[in-house]
Amino acid sequence: MAEIAIRNIVKTFTDRQREQDILAVDNVSLTIRDNDFFCLLGPSGCGKSTLLNMIAGFETPTSGRIEVAGRVVEKPGADRGVVFQQPTLMPWLTVAENVAFHLKLKGLGRAERRTRAQDFIDLVGLAGFEEHFPSELSGGMNQRVGIARALLMNPRVILMDEPFAALDAQTKIEMQEELVRIWERIRCTIVFVTHSVDEALVLGTRIAVMTRRPGRIREAFDFDLPRPRDVTSPAFNDAKRNVLGLIREEATRVRHAA
Repeated sequence: MAEIAIRNIVKTFTDRQREQDILAVDNVSLTIRDNDFFCLLGPSGCGKSTLLNMIAGFETPTSGRIEVAGRVVEKPGADRGVVFQQPTLMPWLTVAENVAFHLKLKGLGRAERRTRAQDFIDLVGLAGFEEHFPSELSGGMNQRVGIARALLMNPRVILMDEPFAALDAQTKIEMQEELVRIWERIRCTIVFVTHSVDEALVLGTRIAVMTRRPGRIREAFDFDLPRPRDVTSPAFNDAKRNVLGLIREEATRVRHAA
């Protein structure tokens, strides 16, 4: 079953200062299945985040359409949770209050908000930090708060825009392992944007490699290596060589076209 259907998406931005149009995403079509951990891989500036923002409903395609569970995306919705590169927490609220904030907007009482938030605070490994403020937490812990907040909305789809990019190497590995554990438990669909080949191969069940701008799909493939994935194994490194080969071919094509 297709959870997300991306059909012939084109996105053009207008540079008003230079009075010219910039083609960011060009004729992208993808099918993302229910419960996929879908990694969108490509170089900086290739349109990965733009495509993610169109799935989220933050941006509108110039042409083409995107459907989530059979419904055309026209605006943001509770069926799509978003985790950004920076966790965008409210510094004056505690962990529990940040996680449950959208429940407050819906008018739920304090006790019910806390009860519902606690399940997700526990799920992301933050039990005991409910009354801490973002300034008292590490970067990885703040990202856990952002993930818990997105999960509490009970979305069909979680959209993640390089959420671990600013973390140190050890914390990044821990967060990748934690995210896989959470995904295996809740089994929602995740679309994860990254420019790291290793990260895509550690996380993804399906991976799409984008070209340089304007962003097109160079290749998309299933990746079913058993978990936990050993980054030193021959199978992992064979896949890594194949993906790096695609990226090198793309870089060569761009240089020859210049």
